[in-house]
Amino acid sequence: MKNLLLGYAGNSGIAQMTKEQARMLTHVNLAFGHVVDGLLSVEGLTALHDLNKLREWNPDIKIVLSVGGWTSGGFSEMAMTEEGRQAFVDSAMKVLDQYHLDGIDIDWEYPCSSAAGIASSPKDRENFTFLMQALRKAAGKRIVSIAAGAGAYFVRDTEMDLVAEACDYVQLMTYDMRSGFDHQAGHHAALDASLGDETGMTVRRTVELFKNAGVPKEKIVIGAAFYSRRWTGVPNVSKGLLQQAESVGNYGPGYAELTRDYIGKNGWETIWDEAAKAPYLWNGSEFISYDDPESLKYKCEYLKEEGLLGIMYWEHSTDDTGTLLNALYNTLK
Repeated sequence: MKNLLLGYAGNSGIAQMTKEQARMLTHVNLAFGHVVDGLLSVEGLTALHDLNKLREWNPDIKIVLSVGGWTSGGFSEMAMTEEGRQAFVDSAMKVLDQYHLDGIDIDWEYPCSSAAGIASSPKDRENFTFLMQALRKAAGKRIVSIAAGAGAYFVRDTEMDLVAEACDYVQLMTYDMRSGFDHQAGHHAALDASLGDETGMTVRRTVELFKNAGVPKEKIVIGAAFYSRRWTGVPNVSKGLLQQAESVGNYGPGYAELTRDYIGKNGWETIWDEAAKAPYLWNGSEFISYDDPESLKYKCEYLKEEGLLGIMYWEHSTDDTGTLLNALYNTLK
């Protein structure tokens, strides 16, 4: 399998990962370390002590420490000065050495933005570049990557051509493309747009956006969602698609829960959107957007046709059935 298959996994995700699953993955992104007082902290990451089983099961697997995540701050302040950046980089290299990790993944959500309740500055744009360049210099042959928001805001607020030069690959978070800020019910992780959808981002649109910003396609990793987004108070028009809901698209059930309690059960209708190449669930007033084996198959075929590097997913523990990882692996291989 020449394409990368990466899974984000927190403590519970690592704990439930099976031998067969570890052998399917090329990379595990261990989530999350944080920036605390300007340095890398891995306090609370109990999974750091459970990684040897993955290496025993799959000697070729790469285990990368992901730093950040939604509401995880400290980046802007740390990256503001050369001294601050170097102190963080030094602390990061010590952690990689201590736990024999294969690299570092920066998930700053997001430079120049305080939407997640974190500090930001207009200077984040260039300081993000400087941070990634410093990590690249220190990491040597180890992996340096980022997770990038799937939208024009991320390209606007970064220097992606320079950031990409410092990275082994750039992971596009092509999920939450409709999210906790959006009242319009629709797909949050679709390959293409629904008919009549002129506003929403898609996997294909996001890839083009980053390519145009200077990211080589050979470094692009797209994202898949192992969880859902759910809207309530949706008008019963067009089975909810593209309707203005009373709620925003809140974080919804993981795929395992969807298969147990929703898909084909309890009055939920499964609808396949051929234009978007994505499914959704509808019960007359609630709309749930998610990825399934068929939508993942289309994404994998697309990335191979486009010559992209691979696909990653968030997050391993939300599908303990193994169905979605099997779909990704079997299509890519």
